[in-house]
Amino acid sequence: MATNGVAEGTAESLLHSCALGDEEAFATLYDRVSPRVYGLCLRILRDPAQAEEVAQEVLIEIWRTAARFDHRKGSANAWITTMAHRRAVDRVRSEQAASDRERRAAAGNTEVDYDSVSEQATSKLEQRQVRRCLKTLTELQRQAITLAYYGGHTYRQTAKLLEAAVPTIKTRIRDGLIRLRDCLEVSR
Repeated sequence: MATNGVAEGTAESLLHSCALGDEEAFATLYDRVSPRVYGLCLRILRDPAQAEEVAQEVLIEIWRTAARFDHRKGSANAWITTMAHRRAVDRVRSEQAASDRERRAAAGNTEVDYDSVSEQATSKLEQRQVRRCLKTLTELQRQAITLAYYGGHTYRQTAKLLEAAVPTIKTRIRDGLIRLRDCLEVSR
């Protein structure tokens, strides 16, 4: 038994001493609460190795955050038990999320290859159709659409490049897009 009465202290007084850096108080608190913390973690996690790991994390957290304990909000045992419960539930959620990610990745790997090839083929067909339909436009429509959509230019920039008024460019693009739409609908 300790000469300073640490062994007889309440969990609250031990936490207060831990907050002041008293390692002997923490050792006493550790001996008192570790079986309860481990038991709670084991009930939630159902894996002794993980329960032990989480219990150790909780006990380290108790040492590091003892100064945050406020006896007006509840007992030290409730504070410690809540901390252990939250940490164990977080581990369960983390494990479940990792398992879900692995399942999605495994399921996705078989589909991605097929989807990728299908998307590439569809994209190439669409590109050919758009190129063919672009050839049906007037030169002015084709230039305006090419500059605006493929070149990334604004109406004002396109008008400047083609030496035309902005309303004229808007009309060329609108009319050209209507003709492209009609051509692509016929192609389907």
